[in-house]
Amino acid sequence: MPNKRRIAVTGIGPVTPVGIGIDPFWESIRAGRSGAGHVTSFDTTGYAVNICAEVSDFDIANFIEPRRSRRMERFTQFAYAASKMALEHAGLDPKDPDPSRVGVVIGSGVGGLRLIEDDTMNLNTKGPRSVAPDLIARMMANSASGAVAIEFGFQGPNEATVTACAASGNAMARAIDHIRNGHADVVVTGGTETPITPLGLAAFCAARALSKQNDDPQHASRPFDLNRDGFLLAEGSTVMIFEAWDVAVARGATILAEVLGYGLSADAHHLVMPQPEGVGAAACMTMALEDSELTPSDIGYISAHGTATSLGDAAETKAVHKVFGNSPPPTSSTKSMTGHLLGAAGSTAAAATVMGLVDQILPPTTNYETPDPACDLDVVPNQARPAKFDAAIMNTFGFGGHNASIVFGKV
Repeated sequence: MPNKRRIAVTGIGPVTPVGIGIDPFWESIRAGRSGAGHVTSFDTTGYAVNICAEVSDFDIANFIEPRRSRRMERFTQFAYAASKMALEHAGLDPKDPDPSRVGVVIGSGVGGLRLIEDDTMNLNTKGPRSVAPDLIARMMANSASGAVAIEFGFQGPNEATVTACAASGNAMARAIDHIRNGHADVVVTGGTETPITPLGLAAFCAARALSKQNDDPQHASRPFDLNRDGFLLAEGSTVMIFEAWDVAVARGATILAEVLGYGLSADAHHLVMPQPEGVGAAACMTMALEDSELTPSDIGYISAHGTATSLGDAAETKAVHKVFGNSPPPTSSTKSMTGHLLGAAGSTAAAATVMGLVDQILPPTTNYETPDPACDLDVVPNQARPAKFDAAIMNTFGFGGHNASIVFGKV
């Protein structure tokens, strides 16, 4: 696209297992601190897995009065809190911009799963009259983006992307399009997810996708390690403010990074397993580089999808080599600390990537002990690393074969 409108990242709002707010979040990532623990929200007796990464000490009353939050499911509450923090971090008063020029695109993989469980139980035990009249409105995946727009009065494009673990990557891609195409000047974008429910945990256990290291949850998520045995289920939301560069400059905003481009692709292979040679993931990264008008040698860091599944990490490694050759840049996975936030995974990794560009720090892959020949990457093992780099690419891949890559540049 000739004369593409430049896009700035001006604010970040994380609600994550390793911290709520940008400073606690980034401090934990830099320190390699894990958010893992045992499930506290329900009884896990009989479950093969009883570990996860929950958001502790979250109180929606710290962000909005209870009467307004009462109809928000937890994943919507997370998204609202993350959006409010991102706007504050951007120094953007929601009342200042033209509301018709502010969009919201927030992705989610499963939406209000707990509500579906609860009202299914009510239906089965008490009958149809017991089902909540607002069940549909609260459980649907787009209720988060809708609620954020309603609460702040934003009238621009409003969407929810539902592409499993790639949902927030797709959301950021849509945000880029809206700003480039002139549909909005500012887009509140990211992902939100609350999958740690009785059914959610049971389903992922049944799919044999989760780590079973129940006795040592903080070391359970070990991307690219030879002894990885699955991902650590997590919850949370991370929202970012994407803003037209000229608009951000005009209001004197602090610009954290530039959004350079994106790539999207499909594996067209299997509903849950990645294409084993990484063909779709490689195509996605290549497209992102082309859209950013960069070459592979311009990238100084890869934020990997890196879920700690045997097939996924090996396929992503092959994809990285297809694009970057035999000596790819450092490639780490923050899921080793945050766990896998599903629909919020991409925006959470993107937040760490942007802060890494700001501080010139490579986030680590923690719990890395035994190299795997199938994952022969520099994974920035166990400790954050100072580095000089001007551009980074963030990967996020989802069940169904959805792939999204976003490229960020240093300011």
